Amino acid sequence: MTDQRVLVIIPTFNEAGNIESIVSRVLAAAEVDVLIVDDGSPDGTGAIADRLAATEARMSVLHRRSKAGLGAAYIAGFARGISSGYDLLVEMDADGSHPPERLPAMIAAVSDTSGARVGGVIGSRWVAGGSVVNWPRHREAISRGGSAYARLMLGLKIKDVTAGFRVYPADVVKAIDFESVVSRGYCFQVDITRRVVALGLRVVEVPIEFREREIGESKMNRAIVVEAMLKVTQWGAERFIARIRRRPVTT
Repeated sequence: MTDQRVLVIIPTFNEAGNIESIVSRVLAAAEVDVLIVDDGSPDGTGAIADRLAATEARMSVLHRRSKAGLGAAYIAGFARGISSGYDLLVEMDADGSHPPERLPAMIAAVSDTSGARVGGVIGSRWVAGGSVVNWPRHREAISRGGSAYARLMLGLKIKDVTAGFRVYPADVVKAIDFESVVSRGYCFQVDITRRVVALGLRVVEVPIEFREREIGESKMNRAIVVEAMLKVTQWGAERFIARIRRRPVTT
C-alpha cells in the first residue's frame, strides 16, 4: 500500500467503552501506528490505553492533564508524530464513527497525481458513495449546513468541510502556523482545511460510511456549534475584505 510511516492520532476523553475496539480495528486495517492522546479522562480511558500499549509495539499514549479541546489534542499529536519522523498523520475519532477499514484508500489518495499536489485527504460523508448511519436528523442538518456555510464564506469546494477523519502529509502540517490556530472544537477541522487550501494544495475526498456512536456520549454541544459559526463568519469577512483591498482602482 505504502512504504511511508503513518501515525493515526486518536484524541480521547471518557472513551473507556470504545478504545479497545477502535485500536484493534485500526491496527488490523492498515500498517500504521496509533497514538492515543488522552485528556485526563476520569473514566480510566488513559489507564486502558496504557495497558494496551504495554503489549502492542505499534501503539503509544500521550497523557494530558485536562480536557483542552480537540484542536489542542491534535496539535499535540501532530508535534509527537513530526518529532518521531512519521510521513503521514491521520486524524480519527475514538467512538467508532470513522471506519478504519477505509484507511488504505485514504492513504493511497495522498499520492493522487491527477491534479495539484494533495495536501490532505478527507473521509467524506457527503460525496457520492458516502453515507451516515443512525444519525439524528438534526445532527445531519447541522453538519450539512455547516459545510455549506463554510464553502460559501471561505470559497471552498469541499463537500464535507467539518469532517474529522483525515490524512495529512507531515510536511504540510509542518507548514501550518499552529501558533495562530485558536479554534478548539470541531471548527479546528475547517480552520486546517482553509489553511491547506491557502498553501495552494488540493484536498481529496474519499467516501466513507459514518456511523453514530453506540457507546458513550457525543462531545458535540451548542458551544462547539456557536464557536464554529462565529469563526467561519470571521474568516469569511476577513477573506472578503482582503479581496476588496486587492481589487485594482478604476477611474
